[in-house]
Amino acid sequence: MQYLTEEEYKKIKERLDYLKKIKRPEIAQRIAAAQEYGDLAENAEYVSTKEEQGLIEAEIRRLENLLRIAVVVKPKKEEEKTISIGSKVLIEIDKEKMKITLVSSESSSPSEGKISIASPLGKSLLGKKKGEVGEIQTPAGKKRFKIIDIL
Repeated sequence: MQYLTEEEYKKIKERLDYLKKIKRPEIAQRIAAAQEYGDLAENAEYVSTKEEQGLIEAEIRRLENLLRIAVVVKPKKEEEKTISIGSKVLIEIDKEKMKITLVSSESSSPSEGKISIASPLGKSLLGKKKGEVGEIQTPAGKKRFKIIDIL
């Protein structure tokens, strides 16, 4: 099972559609054109295009499998506000406030404030509510955090 937000699911579906409808036919055309150049064993264009085709097909399979096991998590109502995948949260760690969004490991990007639910911080936040305090283990030792708000 892979938990995804609606936005993550949509982006993965769009990427899959692009690969299947645009890239796959484009690669097939390039392979056909490269075959016309003659001896395939010494045809660099053919070899590189076949390698690219393999990478695209592997990515298509990976995305199809991901969507097959995906569970789309919808935002909760205001009165049910506990932190889950897709939650936007304002936390305070060491007197520093941070806005983060909890996402799947597929969409994790710490530089953009997107933290994976599989990360130590992500795991510590799951299920908590506004005002709660938690703790995470970091290389520098244990750190406490406070949930200021669930946005």
